[in-house]
Amino acid sequence: MKEEKIIKPANGYLMLLIVLILFFGGIAFTIIKETPIYLITTLFGFFGFFGFILVNPNTSKVILLFGKYIGTIKDNGLYWANPLFRKKAISLRASNFDSERLKVNDKLGNPIMISTILVWRVTDTYKAAFDVDNFENFVRVQTDAAVRKLASMYPYDNFADEGSDEDITLRSSVNEVSEALEKEIDERLSIAGIEVLEARIGYLAYAQEIASAMLKRQQATAIVAARHKIVEGAVSMVEMALEELSKKNIVDLDDERKAAMVSNLMVILCGDKEASPVLNTGTLSH
Repeated sequence: MKEEKIIKPANGYLMLLIVLILFFGGIAFTIIKETPIYLITTLFGFFGFFGFILVNPNTSKVILLFGKYIGTIKDNGLYWANPLFRKKAISLRASNFDSERLKVNDKLGNPIMISTILVWRVTDTYKAAFDVDNFENFVRVQTDAAVRKLASMYPYDNFADEGSDEDITLRSSVNEVSEALEKEIDERLSIAGIEVLEARIGYLAYAQEIASAMLKRQQATAIVAARHKIVEGAVSMVEMALEELSKKNIVDLDDERKAAMVSNLMVILCGDKEASPVLNTGTLSH
């Protein structure tokens, strides 16, 4: 298997001067000498114009001669080489790729919509030019395949009723998922001489057919968690109230009255609406 070969052809500015001298010198001598034989020099000069190679910053030119790989020019500037060489331009700049939103199933089988944002660049021009048919299309296809595989490895989110104790989820573990995605895509694109600079999830949501149900599920989970917190706080407050009343001997409550007081306090503290106070102007028993 061949590898990338860096070459540096002749200086283009010097060759430009030589080609111009041959081209216009042949024309001048043909006129002066009045003989067409000097047109051969003009033809050589004209043919030499096809040998110039302009390489812009962060671009490269892959050089071929009748199907044989000669080398790659990566240094920017003006060069001159055999006019029969075929030049293929390959950009070395970092490129962005925003994939389409794919419908896939996560680890728990829930359909989700997901897309990725990829930053990549070519590092090996030989592999990019000859080891794959079209390296830009190769990036798109392999990125989609990597995203599908990644989505099947992790759940969208954790839910207690599913008994899932996954530490990494697509929604909450952004850094871990991005790192796994970048590694997966980098392994796939290495065959094409492409380096992955960054890969992260650009869009993530439940598929439309279950989005409404999952939203209600998340809301229910949040309500249960909030209620749990409220009850914990209410129990602590009731316990503190009973301790303070007993400690300061403000009132002596038997078990029945304590139960009534606990019931009233729990209703007040855990209720959704504000309680309406009722003043008792009689005895404690009424």
